[in-house]
Amino acid sequence: MKTRIHRRTLLKGLLGGAAISIALPPLEAFINANGTAYAGGGTGFPKRFGVFFWGNGVLPARWDPTAEGADYALTPQLMPLAALKSDFTVISGTRVLTTNSSPHLSGPAGLFTGDALRGGTVTRPSIDQVIAQELGGETRFRSLEIGVQRSNESYSFAGPNQVNPPETSPRALFNRLFGEGFRMPGEMTVADPRVGLRRSVLDAVGGQATDLRNRLGAADRVRLEQHLEGVRGLERQIARLEENPPNLAACRRPEMPAEEFPDVDGRRPMSAISRAMSDLMAMALACDQTRVFFNMYSQSVNNTLFPGAPAGHHQLTHDEPGEQPMVDAIVRLIMGDLAYFLTALRNVQEGDGNLLQHSIVLATTDCSYGKSHSIDDYPVILAGTGGGSIATGRHIAARGENSSKVMLSVLRAMGVRAPEFGVGAGRTTDGLAALAP
Repeated sequence: MKTRIHRRTLLKGLLGGAAISIALPPLEAFINANGTAYAGGGTGFPKRFGVFFWGNGVLPARWDPTAEGADYALTPQLMPLAALKSDFTVISGTRVLTTNSSPHLSGPAGLFTGDALRGGTVTRPSIDQVIAQELGGETRFRSLEIGVQRSNESYSFAGPNQVNPPETSPRALFNRLFGEGFRMPGEMTVADPRVGLRRSVLDAVGGQATDLRNRLGAADRVRLEQHLEGVRGLERQIARLEENPPNLAACRRPEMPAEEFPDVDGRRPMSAISRAMSDLMAMALACDQTRVFFNMYSQSVNNTLFPGAPAGHHQLTHDEPGEQPMVDAIVRLIMGDLAYFLTALRNVQEGDGNLLQHSIVLATTDCSYGKSHSIDDYPVILAGTGGGSIATGRHIAARGENSSKVMLSVLRAMGVRAPEFGVGAGRTTDGLAALAP
């Protein structure tokens, strides 16, 4: 039975004889049953990494380019990204070599961790968390997990059975990023004496926090840890800025998004939510609040009702006859939302370049052809160069190469010292050579 905790619950303790308390983040346990280091290559700008994930695959015949190299033509499903063609590389033909034992789950598990599912679950940290382990300690938030579809599911894993649930409310994300605890870079050049007190406060409430963890569900435990880590992160952020302040001139507090994004005719306004999330994430990265994110745009096997669709997305991938024009339209809509996000990053100027150039964004899905759940010819887009570490503006036809080679190339481009990626059939010690700049 789910533990009920009052939304005004505080973690309390004693510090120097005085009573102190810390408020909690929004947790599922508050809701009723109705649901009523720098790796910038000397540029002064850190590298960032993130995943943009959507469920239910693509239509390979309308996704895969035919020509290779820089002179390839965008296919119909890639056309929404036309204005960004020089900023990303399309990779086709890689194969997830781990066992395809679970439709829609084996693909992303094998891609993001390099290992097969064991007992139906992921057993290793996903690539975003591997990178966060290397880069996340210097920012306020080690990583940020967001989503558009309402769900606690994600392919961001800290380890076995340790999913990082996404925040799917733009207002809640705004409050977490730019509410209490946020400081503009110019406000953080001198250490705040209260920071030491904050750390002591966390120590003082440690016992109660442990007790609370034992009463919460898995998703709420992760949210509590993320909240407490955010409190500690303020101290790290100030200390780092004193030692080696980066140029964060582009940082600003964004406009607060709407409190609610109500359904329209029973359909979640996916694009409106995605674009609000994109604007917030762009500023979170520009303000160096985090360098790693995972955007779970939509879940695997999701039956989201997209505009104009007569049935849910997953159902259409199996039941729509012929060339599946409605599935095609849904993929193109999602690519339009990806284009909005990448453009938001590109519009943030950093020195002579921009935020997208200093980032690597991995965009992918859970299978190739949704109808057959294939994990051959895996669809991958890599946007941004990571500060000049990977090539963009081309199509790479990998012709059956291990998808783990892409992941290893990304890890190395992000400055992670990785001799290999994956285990068993997914293991590789080589990156994908064609990604070299």
